[in-house]
Amino acid sequence: MSADGDAGDAPESDAISPYTLQREDAGDARHAFWADTVADRVAEREPAEPIVIKGGISPSGVPHLGNVNEIMRGYYVAEVLRDRGYEVRQVFTADDRDPLRKLPRTLCDLEGNLVDLGEVDAGALGRNLGAPYTDIPDPFGCCDSYGDHFSTIIQDSADAVDVPIDLVSNTELYESGEFEAVTRFVLEHRERAREVLSKYQDTVDAEGDYVPFNPICEACGKITETVTSVDLDGESPTVDYRCTDMEAGDQTIEGCGHEGTATLREGKLPWRFEWPGQWQLLGVDFEPFGKDHAEGSWPSGQDVARNVLEIEPPVPMVYEWFTLEGEPFSSSEGNVILVSEVLELLEPEVLRYFFAKDPAKARDFSIERLDQLVDEFDRLEAVYFDEIEASEDERAFAERVYPFVIDEPREERIRLPYTFAAVLGMTDDPDLREEIARREGHIPDDAPEWAVEGALERVEQARNWARRTGNEFDYELKRTEIPDHEFDADTEAALAELADFIEAGHDPEEIQGEIYETARRHDVDVGDFFAAGYRLFFDEDQGPKLGPFLAKVDREFVVGRLRRER
Repeated sequence: MSADGDAGDAPESDAISPYTLQREDAGDARHAFWADTVADRVAEREPAEPIVIKGGISPSGVPHLGNVNEIMRGYYVAEVLRDRGYEVRQVFTADDRDPLRKLPRTLCDLEGNLVDLGEVDAGALGRNLGAPYTDIPDPFGCCDSYGDHFSTIIQDSADAVDVPIDLVSNTELYESGEFEAVTRFVLEHRERAREVLSKYQDTVDAEGDYVPFNPICEACGKITETVTSVDLDGESPTVDYRCTDMEAGDQTIEGCGHEGTATLREGKLPWRFEWPGQWQLLGVDFEPFGKDHAEGSWPSGQDVARNVLEIEPPVPMVYEWFTLEGEPFSSSEGNVILVSEVLELLEPEVLRYFFAKDPAKARDFSIERLDQLVDEFDRLEAVYFDEIEASEDERAFAERVYPFVIDEPREERIRLPYTFAAVLGMTDDPDLREEIARREGHIPDDAPEWAVEGALERVEQARNWARRTGNEFDYELKRTEIPDHEFDADTEAALAELADFIEAGHDPEEIQGEIYETARRHDVDVGDFFAAGYRLFFDEDQGPKLGPFLAKVDREFVVGRLRRER
């Protein structure tokens, strides 16, 4: 979403709190899934069908995982309403008639690769500061405009997590004339609009000459905020304007000074009117948004809706942002990850599960700890199929959420533990991966072929995770032949004794402790003993935590390698 101006605090007596999930109304039903609570709010209004759920974004940076938050929150409410028998349309607006206010430091190509400005036609952007995103040439040269390039990535991201959105271009709404009636109504009631906006934006004087319309200068192509007169007579209303400077953060985008005339299709409403205008035009019943809008755009938005447009605002819902590795998403700082990148590391259903969690709670998306997220999803799945013990609340959540997370629940599915899959990823041989997984009991003898294929797909994802993070699984296991080595008699004896211990069957921490004890009993330096193990398995002097690693690899191979037999 986009916003402009300074937000003020001007509560209305009939204002709707956007903190929908934080409400504790005594009469409300208690639901296991937050989206049911929101769906109750929507259904209370007895909306016409199709129920419209909306999200939106301005193409101001790299379309990263954080931007999918709004899509997924809307998706779950849409799915719950569909499950209740309603017809639902989920729209997502690209606010692509917004002006480019600053140069992004990082861009993204259609394949999901992040690139610096120096790798593309940055001049296409630099020459067009202040112009609408859809009027700016695509710096990659592959799409109709910079705005279209951005929207394509957003659509691809939604498709990748299998969320059916109708992507709506604001530019197309204006140019086709669909936005014209709303725009004309705002201008007809501009005195009322000015009075409402003055409560939220310090630069607007209720008694002044502010006009809520931003024409596009026919001379330089930039959006200007200075309207000198309005003519609403006739079938094609117009405004006269002067192209003046635009303040963009700490810089000024200079206007060319041209004086001209524009139709209502040749410009846009300011954001605080455009957002409620979208609600009216698209018939929006529900819209989630980030907490930055809860105290800014939402109060003015519902005020404009009621007291300018004379419509009821949609049911709102504030969601908490989530962080990436504990830090805010930031294109300029390089702290971003794209949906396409995430889906190289885990299955789409795992990512969908992440967004099924309570949006009222702040969370961190950690690539380093991605195994924990995958384990959570695997547990949800196991609870759903009644394969493990769980609390009543956990079972209720799994039974409600899992069918929305996965395309087709199938009890015969197989999930290899993520870290075990990472261990399998240490070898390139697909047959050997399957052999080890079967030998360790992770793939049943009677497993259907589709389930086996699905299970082994996780191996590549876990391997990508190990390589991206450089963690303890980012090593190549030497299985085909014993690496060159030279050990003294004490080390060889210690290795043989460790092999006997592992052959008897012990858990990871017991094996880790025994490595230390075995080295001490044979008077072998502990560091040298670990190095001997790494040499035998990786042909390296260092590696992952050895005990847990040896416990995850098939026991027959580990015992044989410690005895230098295979």
